[in-house]
Amino acid sequence: MGGFTAQFADALTVTISLGLISGCLGTAVGLFLAISKGAARPPLTRLVTAYTTIVRGVPELLIILLIYFGGTTLASRLAGRYVEVNAFTAGVIALSVVFSGYATEVFRGAIAAVPAGQTEAAKALGLSAWQRWLLIIGPQMLRLALPAYGNLWISLFKDTALVSIVGLTDIMRVAYVGAGSLRAPLTFYLAASALYLSLTTFTLLSIRIAERRYPALGR
Repeated sequence: MGGFTAQFADALTVTISLGLISGCLGTAVGLFLAISKGAARPPLTRLVTAYTTIVRGVPELLIILLIYFGGTTLASRLAGRYVEVNAFTAGVIALSVVFSGYATEVFRGAIAAVPAGQTEAAKALGLSAWQRWLLIIGPQMLRLALPAYGNLWISLFKDTALVSIVGLTDIMRVAYVGAGSLRAPLTFYLAASALYLSLTTFTLLSIRIAERRYPALGR
């Protein structure tokens, strides 16, 4: 297995990059959709509801395959020749879509849980909409959303393993190739498990540290 150590190191970097980029993009989209869903505009609310329903109802693996092969088909037609979508790009888009679908509902629930009196008091003080969000609603929403939001990050790093199916050289892909090449599946899959466990453990510890910074959480 010694020859695969460097490959595992590179694959770990790919996995971390994939997770971080997808999570950040998914967070931005999810927060935007959550705010839009609470904007009391029925057409927009229905669109966001349809989006989250579809995303949460379709398996992540299928979303990855649809974006990878659908993107390849679309790019090929536009270019007039065969163009294969980059596996990393397809993975980022797919995982961002999945993350945003779940994050939307997490943020929506947290926003709805902020007492209405807080917003009314901020309006009475003459704060603008952005000031109300940055100073009043946002911090309280974060405290309420943090536990569920943290779980989304843990799930995200595990879901990155699914992108290996379209050829991305991540942890899972290296483990699969190594297991077949050296006929040592148990060794390679245990190594992959240890790497994923280290990522999820670090994420869990980060969440706990963040929660300790908000003593009002859970009270």
